[in-house]
Parts: sequence; C-alpha cells; structure tokens
Amino acid sequence: MLFFEALVFLAVHALSWAAICHALLTKRDPRSALGWTATALLLPVLGPTLYMLFGISRAESRAHRLMRRLAAVEPEYAHPPFPQEPPEQVPAHLLEMELPGRRLTNRHLCGGNAVIPLHNGDMAYPAMLDAVNQAKDHVYLATYIFKSGAVCGAFAEAMRKAVVRGADVRVLIDGIGALYSPSRPWKHLLAQGVKVEFFLPPRLFPPNFGINLRNHRKMLICDDTAFTGGINVADNNCLRKHPRDGIQDVHFCCRGPVVHDLRRAFLLNWGFSTGSYDPLDSPAPPSAGESRCRLVMDGPGSDVEILNEVFCGVISAARHIIRIMTPYFLPSHDIMASLRSAARRGVETRIVLPGGNNLPYMHWAMLRLLPALLRAGVRVWLQAPPFAHSKLLAIDGSYSQIGSANLDARSLHLNFELNMEIFDAGLHDKLAGHIDRAITKGREITLKDLERQSLPVKLRNAACWIFSPYL
Repeated sequence: MLFFEALVFLAVHALSWAAICHALLTKRDPRSALGWTATALLLPVLGPTLYMLFGISRAESRAHRLMRRLAAVEPEYAHPPFPQEPPEQVPAHLLEMELPGRRLTNRHLCGGNAVIPLHNGDMAYPAMLDAVNQAKDHVYLATYIFKSGAVCGAFAEAMRKAVVRGADVRVLIDGIGALYSPSRPWKHLLAQGVKVEFFLPPRLFPPNFGINLRNHRKMLICDDTAFTGGINVADNNCLRKHPRDGIQDVHFCCRGPVVHDLRRAFLLNWGFSTGSYDPLDSPAPPSAGESRCRLVMDGPGSDVEILNEVFCGVISAARHIIRIMTPYFLPSHDIMASLRSAARRGVETRIVLPGGNNLPYMHWAMLRLLPALLRAGVRVWLQAPPFAHSKLLAIDGSYSQIGSANLDARSLHLNFELNMEIFDAGLHDKLAGHIDRAITKGREITLKDLERQSLPVKLRNAACWIFSPYL
C-alpha cells in the first residue's frame, strides 16, 4: 500500500513539474509563467489540468504546420518579402504611423478602397444579406457567434438561395462561440449544401482541450464586396427591436482591392480548420475609393504579438489626438505605457468604455488600472447604455483601425483576431464623430470618483484585476 501511495505521490508531482517546465520554456510573459508555476505547485492535479485546458497553446504548433504546408502552394503566406522601401502613395507626414504595420505584417498598404461604416445590426445585416443575395461566385462567412433567431434564419435562407445559384458557400464558426447557440442552426445550412466548419471545437474524441484559443475574426466576403468589424450574427445587435438589452456596434462594408486580402484571410482560416487550402484564384476587385488599407492578422501562431506592437507603434507616433472606443479595456503594460507617454507629450487622449458591461468582472478589473492613466492626463468616459461592443481607434485626423480585437489580454495574446488599418481622413472623421457623440452623452470618470469608492469595492476591483490575464 505504501508503495502504491509513493507512486501516486511521484506521479502527481511529476505532472506538476511537467506543467511548470512547459510554462517556463514557452510563456513570453514572466507574469504568466509565474502564475502557472504557482498554480501547478499549489494545486496538485487540478493545477496541471487547468494548465492543459487553458495554458497550452496547441494552436501555435498547428499554425506553424499549416504555414509550412502553405509555403508549397503560395510562398508569400509563410515567408512574405519584407517591403524595405516606403510605399510611394503614403504622404511623408503619415509614414511614421504607417511603418509599424508594414514592418510587423510585411505588407504595404492597399490603395483604392471604399470603407463604409454600418451602425448596429439595423444597418449592417440588410447590407450583408443584400450582398449574399447578389453573390454569384462565392459567399464566405467567418463569425465567432452564429446564434439562432430571426437574423440567423435570414442568413440561412439567403445562403440556401446562393447555393441554388451555384455559388460556393462556406461558413466558419468558432468552436466555443458555437456554444452560444445550443439549438445548432448550422444543421439547416448543412442540409442545404452549405459547407460548415468549426474552428478548434472542444471535444473528447479525438481530444481537443484548447478551449482558451478562439477565432474571434469576423468577415463576410461576397464576390467583390466584403464586411468586417466586430458584429456577430445574433438578433440582439438590432437595436430597433432590442433598445434596452441590445448591443451597440459598428461594422464596415469594404469594396476595392482590400476585398482580395479579406478573401485570402478567410481561406487561411478555412485551411487552418480543415487542413485543406484552396488557392486564391479570384482576381482582385478594381479600385473603388480613396482608402489605403492593410489587414493585421494576429494569433497564437505568430512569432511576435503583432497587434500589441501595432497599437504601441501608432499610439507612440500620435502627435495631436487619440480616440479609442473598446468594450473590454485591460491593455498590456506596453500599451498602458504608450498611452501614458502620449498624454504626457501633450497628445489629447480620449478613451470611451461601456457604462454597463455585459461582463461585470471586466469592468471591475478595468476600474483598478484606470488611476495610472488618469494621473498621466488620459481622459476616460463611460458610454451610456445599451452595451457598446464597438472597437475603434482614430488618430490625428487620418489614421483609423477597426476590426475584431479588444484591448485586453485575450485578444492580444490568445485569440485569433483580424483588424484593419485605414488611412483615410474622411473615414477618420466619421469614426471620430461617432466617438465624440458618445462622449457628449456619456459620463467622464475622474480620479476623485475612483478614490471615493469604498474599501470593499476597491478590493473587489483589485481581485478581478489580478486575474485579468485570464479573463
């Protein structure tokens, strides 16, 4: 009996030390490595199990394997040439802000595009459905959530008709996001001939426990028209029908050569999920506007934290004014430092956050880190309800960034995200106006507000903040 107990003891501690060694060798952030080390030591069996479920980024090795396969088909996917010379079409005063994205993505800006903001599902869904109904060649949809309801039903019917017309219709849903809709509306899609795949779905056989890795990218490509931004497919994005419990958001209709890049991005996601890559044989659409765009794709398979560094780079290049709107604000230390530095340089820095968050613990953790920004001169407003899910960045009258990524640890370190950099003064002004209107209706939060909080509230906020890397 003693021998058996000794074997169990050794096995339990071997499991803990295996988790510790893996964390020490693979984690980029020392705080993350320290946290998992402590968890594995203090919680035998449970700690290593949690690390297996939430800590190991199996997607990294899978992503690298995919890139090696793609190199044989299209070498620029795996080893894109670094654009040494600055793009001629970018004015000199914008080069400092353009350079970080070029160096981190190895891609120039793509000119000749039109990017049109669509507010909430009330504007976005009709435009998206019209594009699906007009598509003749292909309909590609990637979404985090595809939730049962009237909107989901409308998309399913439009996709059914597209299949009947002979279009190639594909839907990619995140494996965790699919759990938001237990009725499984995609079964109807499959029955109608739509190709449906899931991104890293959790399962026991064959085992896949990487439930912390999610495809948060949102895009719809219908021939020469595409959509991207932050909106999922769900009824509560329509504020006319859900004025109180709905979700505010901004999506974007894209036309021009950037649609080709979004099509490429979808096929990469599809290949990641299926193991089969389809060559990008559709020609790039013709010029449709004046926006210069660049996609920024990031995920656990990247050698660098691309989005985190792009955010830091453009914030550091700002000279006059920065406007940020985001639903979840738990940025990295690097971004925090960049924002404080910008404010201290005299750059007007405005951040708009939801006044009521759908995840209260995210809001409480955010309140704990705000004093460091407020002391540096950053100004923060809480937006009036309903909950605002928009992710917008507007800088210095010309630069905008849109997409799926929040300013939190999950988006910057764990999720697969897709953002778009846009150099267009007209679009910038529209987004800046949207953010400023939210400011006029919102409430500014000050240091005095935070200092007046009771001790129990401050402790609650701090407790949530400690776990912010895992929220």
